[in-house]
Amino acid sequence: MQRAWRGPKGHVDLEASETAIRAASHHIGGRLLEKLLDTDGGGYQGPYLPCGQSHEARFVEYRSKRLVTVLGPVESRRAYYHCEECEEGIIPKDRELDVVGTGFSPGVRRMMGQVGGKEAFDEGRKDLEVLAGLRVSTKAVERVAEAVGEQIEQQSQREQKQILAGRVVPFVGPATLPQMYVTIDASGVPVVGRETEGRRGKDETGKAKTREAKLGCVFTQTTVDWEGYAVRDEESTTYVAGIETAEAFGRRLYAEAVRRGLGRAQCVIVLGDGAKWIWCIAAEHFPGAIEIVDLYHAREHLAKVTKLVYGDKSLLAQEWLAARRKELDDGNVEAVLAAMSQTRLGDGDAQEEVEKEMEYFRGNAKRMRYAEFRRRGFFVGSGVVEAGCKTIFGQRLKLSGMHWTVKGANAIIALRCYQLSGRWEEFWESRAIG
Repeated sequence: MQRAWRGPKGHVDLEASETAIRAASHHIGGRLLEKLLDTDGGGYQGPYLPCGQSHEARFVEYRSKRLVTVLGPVESRRAYYHCEECEEGIIPKDRELDVVGTGFSPGVRRMMGQVGGKEAFDEGRKDLEVLAGLRVSTKAVERVAEAVGEQIEQQSQREQKQILAGRVVPFVGPATLPQMYVTIDASGVPVVGRETEGRRGKDETGKAKTREAKLGCVFTQTTVDWEGYAVRDEESTTYVAGIETAEAFGRRLYAEAVRRGLGRAQCVIVLGDGAKWIWCIAAEHFPGAIEIVDLYHAREHLAKVTKLVYGDKSLLAQEWLAARRKELDDGNVEAVLAAMSQTRLGDGDAQEEVEKEMEYFRGNAKRMRYAEFRRRGFFVGSGVVEAGCKTIFGQRLKLSGMHWTVKGANAIIALRCYQLSGRWEEFWESRAIG
């Protein structure tokens, strides 16, 4: 073996040596762990024990279970009890070791959840083998990661209910928060066919291929830079998301804002792209908040009107768009609307589209006072939540060939939100305590 650790010139092959010693260490550690697991006599608790349903379960025999651990596979000897009334078996040791219904140790499940939330399941499998010397199947990574995500979602729902009932005190932080931002967006997640039955799509087939996942970001702002532009507080952004109704998502987002200290915020700003469901959430859960339509989405609407009116990139079109953008940046929505109202197109469909765009600006006029918002040092762009959509949805759930069930997607979304919100360790510790 020692010769195998040396290169062609007799030099030590450091990488091969590291790998071999790690494998040997895991083997020795696995045997020690196996002996440690057997020091309790298999978890025997007498001839009878309560089953948890006011019955008694009788000891039957000892049963062996193979566990995959971070040190490799080990065998665990466990006392098996059976309740005749419930017709169910009970293995106390499995509960103590946190391996009920699984052959993977908590340490291994933690690793699988970590990689499963960050990358494609097969890539996660490969990383576990290279980085930890742990060999598991791609399907195992998928099942465990989704199971962990479901546990996170269940914990989130419990937390949400407690917050909405006023039974949870928000986590400790500054006595006051100058500005709290609640930013909202949505993105389509590719799903399997049965998840879109009865839903219309946007392509020529008319069949939906995605389900809308809603994302909310909560962050704080304390300062502006030397030019007067808003600066997001470092590591202050947390995320919540899900494929669900706007009503359910509104409760989820409000609970997160309360958890983050909504009651201590001196000023609350809701940023969105102008979709009506966003402002319905703002009105219901954040009354009195300053509402801002993302400036860059508003500019896209201007560009659309320009194309409808001029149909090309002529100098006249560029000049018209530049003038409207200047008015928009100044928050002079009335001037923008006045310029649009002067357009009269021969194409009835195009004119109808222009009218719809005018309604967009008219309905959001109070949310487009950009010069005033900037004077007060506010963000006027929703770049944080758009980046969140790319990171949480795009880089994990929308890769080539991926198609999800809603349940599976929501599990990974919950897992990914906790990871990116800095709550992964908090979840795992609370889970271990529970």
